[in-house]
Amino acid sequence: MSSPATEGISVVIDQNQYLAEGADTVDAVVTVETGAQFAVAAPPRERVEIIIIDCSGSMAAGDRFAGARAATLAALDEMPDGTLFAIVKGTHVGEVVFPALGPLQRASAESRTAARYALDRLRPYGGTAMGMWLGVARQIAGQYPDAMAHAILLTDGKNEHEEPLHLAEEIRQSQGVFTCDCRGVGTNYVVSELRTVALGLLGSVDVVKQGSELTADFQELTHASMQRTIPELTLRVWTPVGAAVRFVKQVAPTIQDLSDRRHETAAQVGQYPLGAWGAEDRDYHVQVRLEPAAPGREKLAARISVLVGEEVVGQGLVKAVWTTDSELSARISRRVAHYTGQAELAEAVQEGLTARKEGDDVTATAKLQRAVELAAESGNDGTAKLLRNVVEVDDHTGTVRLRRDVDTFDEMALDARSTKTARVRKES
Repeated sequence: MSSPATEGISVVIDQNQYLAEGADTVDAVVTVETGAQFAVAAPPRERVEIIIIDCSGSMAAGDRFAGARAATLAALDEMPDGTLFAIVKGTHVGEVVFPALGPLQRASAESRTAARYALDRLRPYGGTAMGMWLGVARQIAGQYPDAMAHAILLTDGKNEHEEPLHLAEEIRQSQGVFTCDCRGVGTNYVVSELRTVALGLLGSVDVVKQGSELTADFQELTHASMQRTIPELTLRVWTPVGAAVRFVKQVAPTIQDLSDRRHETAAQVGQYPLGAWGAEDRDYHVQVRLEPAAPGREKLAARISVLVGEEVVGQGLVKAVWTTDSELSARISRRVAHYTGQAELAEAVQEGLTARKEGDDVTATAKLQRAVELAAESGNDGTAKLLRNVVEVDDHTGTVRLRRDVDTFDEMALDARSTKTARVRKES
């Protein structure tokens, strides 16, 4: 029976524990679910919301800048009174434009009005240096080390005015300080750059074509941030001597490879940050390599624990049993197979789009053909619909052909949303 501190959280393991003789790889899908009771019971935390607006010269095009200002105001309205907030102007440098001086202000009728005036004075000019913007956000969040800090980063362009290594270093230094959702507007940004920031800071990435589409998106992002009451969950993986974790990936609701975020805490023990949580569930694919045992022998391949701070609030076991019964060992967990296919789908989309840009139509067609097949097999209707904007699909034969005239935004939207997965529920 769980203690009151751990009520409302569960860790469920899905796997086929039977391995063929001599096999050395164990796969499991770990579902972590935090119930409403657990999320509500979390001690109240100070909150810091940071909105980073690209103010480079290219934002003057169309309704991008007007849309960014309107979306920022909508996000402020979504914050409960008392929320600490900041607005950062992003050009070839980063600058806090609200508040212009002093500590952060709390959301109120007066501070929202003052923020509106600050936004009205902004004009697009200069360049794009996202690492500088993240550095400013990190400094803001660092002044409130006990707060839950979240940022929205909006850009319409490439990270042209700083070295790539600077952006990478700022992402590294910002990990654990704040989370960041990234949004692109228009078609001149680089999706892979936004994805790198978002994945590094445990956030999401998406794109919109027009500035007018930003308002609803910013409202949703801010609302979701306010619903997260658990500042950080950690996944701890223990493996026996002779075993090693090959990877840990979040596979739902989006794909995020957490393998390089592993922090060794003891011999055969590694921890992976899962970011802030509300009442929700997420799925993780854990793969472990271990020394094979004789048929009939059972081994504990991994012990999976979920922690809040240093307290273990949920736990599950990954087991391995070797057998000479091929019928047993040939069975693949439905959920492991599904999410393996979803990871392959994202990879096929991204590789196909890259090949298309490079003029390699043969590779592009083959990769996107495979993506169409995987999307259909897994029921990922969202990706399937986006794929049809880039390729023509013969519904009778299933074969695909690259479209000649593809809207650049449609291609970028497919790229950005390729890591969104179709869910498959736990086995009953």
